Amino acid sequence: MTNKTVAPTSSKVNGSSAFTDISGSRKAVNTIASVIIYLCMLIALIPLVWVLWELIVKGLPVTLRAEWWTEDMLGTMYHSKGGGALHAITGTFIQTLIASVVAIPIGVFTAIYLVEYSTGGWLGRITTFMVDILSGVPSIVAALFVYAAWITTMGFDRSGMAVAWSLLLLMIPVVVRNTEEMLRVVPMDLREASLALGVPKWKTIAKIVLPTALSGIVTGIMLAIARIMGESAPVLILVGSTSALNTNPMDGPMSSLPLMMLDMYKAGVTENVLDKMWGAAFTLVLLIALLNIGARIISAKYSVKK
Repeated sequence: MTNKTVAPTSSKVNGSSAFTDISGSRKAVNTIASVIIYLCMLIALIPLVWVLWELIVKGLPVTLRAEWWTEDMLGTMYHSKGGGALHAITGTFIQTLIASVVAIPIGVFTAIYLVEYSTGGWLGRITTFMVDILSGVPSIVAALFVYAAWITTMGFDRSGMAVAWSLLLLMIPVVVRNTEEMLRVVPMDLREASLALGVPKWKTIAKIVLPTALSGIVTGIMLAIARIMGESAPVLILVGSTSALNTNPMDGPMSSLPLMMLDMYKAGVTENVLDKMWGAAFTLVLLIALLNIGARIISAKYSVKK
């Protein structure tokens, strides 16, 4: 029996690596791609940093005054110094709170149905189609619908409640879509393991699926809240302008930060008006940032730990 020894294949041909040219070209392509990616990131950061810088420089000094947070604009002209944004901040919070209390449960439970219970039947298809339609509805269309249904048909007055109904129409599809995507990310193995142990499906969803996807769901909800807090079309159509504090969403005009900025713009551009507009813009961004930070802390505390 003859033993044959197979010589190891040399990695070099004619004194050089056979893969030298390929490796070099790949490194060049990788370097070019990395440079393009970093360059695009820097280009995207330029307007973001610029806007943030302008907001801080021009809006922060206005908000450092105590009266900005404790007084309204009643009795103070927009062209004059002084006055605060308490009426606009309160109106923004009330309108957003009403819309969120209604839209978040509806959006989350709709997403749970589409992911966990829908089997491709007619109800699931219609629900998905309607969510897709609502996702592309402009805010002005939602405001006109609420105006026709709430004010013209039912006879209610223009108020903060009408604005809240319009905002929840804009918020629901965002919550549904984000929650649906986060629930689909949860591995099916977790559901099957829980069901195999005899855990009911509803408890599997409540104890396994939702806590696992909680961080993403909260992030999606914050995105929806951030969107509706800055909407200007509904407040233009559905609520009257006021410089006084109003905490009753069913009675009389109710201001908000977007409406306050629009009223100041219509009053004429002067130095004092611009200062208050920048202050209102900075306040709106600050409130959204604080809500996002709080939501991240809550989701980090209650999410499933790996």
